[in-house]
Amino acid sequence: MLPHADNRDFFRMDVECPARFRVEGSDDTAGAIVKNLSGGGLLLWLDREVEPGTQLSIVIAPGKSVTPPLALVVKVIRGYSLGEEEGNFAAACVIEEQLEQESP
Repeated sequence: MLPHADNRDFFRMDVECPARFRVEGSDDTAGAIVKNLSGGGLLLWLDREVEPGTQLSIVIAPGKSVTPPLALVVKVIRGYSLGEEEGNFAAACVIEEQLEQESP
């Protein structure tokens, strides 16, 4: 494992990828921006607040066509307001499952 400054199990990569998400149990999808990603979780910027404990299906669309989309089920573990920045809300999520096909 690579050394890093915090006590996380996986190295965190800063990214800026568009994504689509769906709250489990809903048919509505919305856009998000993935701000960082690791083997165990990710940070999303959303245009709405999502409560901790909420499960989301998310599809991350990389900017290059050689990399396929990444489809995941994640659980929101905490969130906070971004104020006036792009997106209104940040949601820290833990990855629960990688899906074989796009879900949202």
